[in-house]
Amino acid sequence: VQLVESGGGSVQVGGSLRLSCVASGDTISRYCMGWFRRAPGKEREGVASLEAGGGGEYYADSVKGRFTISRDNGKNTVFLQMNSLKPEDTAMYYCAARPPGTYPHLWFGYDHWGQGTQVTVSS
Repeated sequence: VQLVESGGGSVQVGGSLRLSCVASGDTISRYCMGWFRRAPGKEREGVASLEAGGGGEYYADSVKGRFTISRDNGKNTVFLQMNSLKPEDTAMYYCAARPPGTYPHLWFGYDHWGQGTQVTVSS
C-alpha cells in the first residue's frame, strides 16, 4: 500500500489542523493505521493508531484529548484532527500502515510509510 499525506502547515498556538493520508494499492480497512511524528533532534514517536475493522483508537499521552484519528474506508483515507496545537507538536508527521498480526507493542510493525507532512506551531 502506498501512502500520501497532506494537510500540514503553519499554525499559531491553539489552532487546528487536519492531516489526511490517502492510500492506494490496497484497502486500508485491512490495516492498522497510525500517525507518527519526528521533531528536530528527537526520535520518531507514535501519536495515534486505529485498529483495522473499526477497532480501538490509541493515543500518545501527549496528544490525548487534543488529537483524533479516524478513517474513511470509502475514500481509502485516514485523518488526524489536531486541536489545541502547542509548539511541542511541531514535527514532520507520517502516516503508516501495519498489516494484521500480533506485535510486541502498540507502535511496532508498521511497514508502509508516507513521505510526511510538516506541521509547525508558533507562539
